[in-house]
Order: sequence, then C-alpha cells, then structure tokens
Amino acid sequence: MEQLIQVVLSGLATGSIYALAAIGFTLIWQAAQTVNFAQGEFVMLPAFFVLIGINFLGMPLWLAMLFGLALSVLILGVAFKRILVDPLLSHGGLSLIIATMAVAILMKELVKEFYSAEAQPYPALVPQGAWDLSGVIISLQDISHLIICFVVIVGLTLFLDKTKVGRCMQAAAQNAAVAEILGVNVKRMILYTFVVNAVLATLASFLITPVYLAKFSSGEYLGLIAFIAAIVGGFNQVRGALAGGLLIGVLDNITATYITAEYRQAIPLLLLIAVILFKPEGILGKPEGRAV
Repeated sequence: MEQLIQVVLSGLATGSIYALAAIGFTLIWQAAQTVNFAQGEFVMLPAFFVLIGINFLGMPLWLAMLFGLALSVLILGVAFKRILVDPLLSHGGLSLIIATMAVAILMKELVKEFYSAEAQPYPALVPQGAWDLSGVIISLQDISHLIICFVVIVGLTLFLDKTKVGRCMQAAAQNAAVAEILGVNVKRMILYTFVVNAVLATLASFLITPVYLAKFSSGEYLGLIAFIAAIVGGFNQVRGALAGGLLIGVLDNITATYITAEYRQAIPLLLLIAVILFKPEGILGKPEGRAV
C-alpha cells in the first residue's frame, strides 16, 4: 500500500505538469479553433533560454528564469501570434496546423544546431529529498510540483471566471462576432490567450526539465502526451485538460511500476482510443455543434 501511495503521488505530480501543457492546447483551440502542434517545443525551448542566460550571459538562476520567461512570452506568445497565426487564421485551421508542425521542426533543429544535440543538465528549482511518513516515502520535488501546478491552475481558473479580462477572453472564445458587437477587443483577447499559453508552457518547462534534462527532442513526447491529455479530458474544457493530465500521469507510473516499463508509452494511446470510441467529447468535455 505504501508503494502504491508513492506511485500515485509521483504520477499526480508528473501529470499536473502535463496538464499545464494540455491546458495550452485547450486555450488555443478555444481562441483560434486550431491545434498548436508546436506545443511540445513550446515546453522544450524555455529551458534552453534559461541555460543561455546561465552559461553564456552569466546570470544567476532566478534572473535567468525571468530572462527565459520574458523571451518565451515575446517569442512563443506575441511573435507567434502576430507573425504566424494572424496571417494564416483567415485561411482556415488546416493551414495553421501545418504551419505549427513546421515551427516545431524549426525549433528542434535550431536548438540542435546552435546549442547542442546532447542532453543538458538543468538546475533543480525545488527542494530535493524526501519525507518518510509512516513508511510512505514522499518526494519533496513531487509535492512541490503538485502544489505549484495546482496553485497556477486555480489562479488561472479564477482569472478566467472572476476578472473582466478573463470573462472577455472567454466571450471572445465562445463567439467572437457577438463579443465584438458587445465591445470586446477580440484580437487583443486572443493575443492574451497566446501569452497565457506561453507562460504555462514556460512553467511546465521549468518544472519538468530538471527531471528529464534539457533535450532538443523532448518536445516530441511532451507535446504528444499533452495533446492526448487534452483530448482525453475534454478539448474544450480547462478542467478536462487537468483531469486528462493527472489521469495519464498516474496510469503511466502504475504501468511502469506494476506491469512493465516497456509498454508505458502505449498506455496514453490506448486511453486515447478508448475515449474516442466511447466518449469522443472527452471525460469532462461538452459536445460541440458546428455549422457546416
């Protein structure tokens, strides 16, 4: 029983980080009705911004993190939206989806070419060590990750539901034409959504990179898992993305511990197939009707 508790807690901690990236998929879908297949690279890249700040600019860790966050907001939020999304959005979602795939490849190759193809060590941002609670070994890192992610997700939910800007962002996502008639600056709200996505991806990068190291290819797996988590939980619901991320994190750890680590990557895919077959809107998602 003690081992099961440890496995579940560790899975929840990892799953909460997956949820941050999955929420980004949900927000972008709601704002622009498209899928950002560069989301995994959005999680990979900020870690290298921090390493550049530390190794090349001589910054302390806290300043390098602020530097990485600022660059991420400017490049992955503002520039991505203005340079790529705005010109292609009017041409339909497929064009934008293909463009995000190209951006993902470009990011990977740039990091591989100009930084390193080797995995890079990354400083831990939270305390190391563990607590022994009646035989249950609880990692301080796991608890810290879980607390940080839940605080951020609760804060995001309160921001969207309780603030004027948040409600305007939701109005723009639900019906842009009506929101614009009511005086909402839809373009600005969509920009805010991309900025929020960049912040969430950066935080996920800061938390997960010390565990898996900084690698140019890490975005492939992270992006896939986050995408599956968003679909499993419900692509049109923030709380669905959270549920999907937590569920995949726990199932992944249980599979690796009690069955075999060889097939742990197949579990999210099997879960995805089951959800598509039996509840295509996702566990917490809502069916959407669209005019065709």
